[in-house]
Amino acid sequence: MRLLKFFQYAYLAFAVLFVYDAIANWTVSRTRTYLSLAFAALAIFMFFFRKRFRGKFEDRNKL
Repeated sequence: MRLLKFFQYAYLAFAVLFVYDAIANWTVSRTRTYLSLAFAALAIFMFFFRKRFRGKFEDRNKL
């Protein structure tokens, strides 16, 4: 379970890196910027999805 929690927060770290990449490349390449922002949004979505899934998994194991 501890490993799952680590990977859950790793998604947030990747989201921050993708947002930084988008800001750094804003003037260089807009296509890469939009791709980085899409990956950041996907990483944030995965964080909340995994958080909810982990909660349901733990609740099921308690029964």
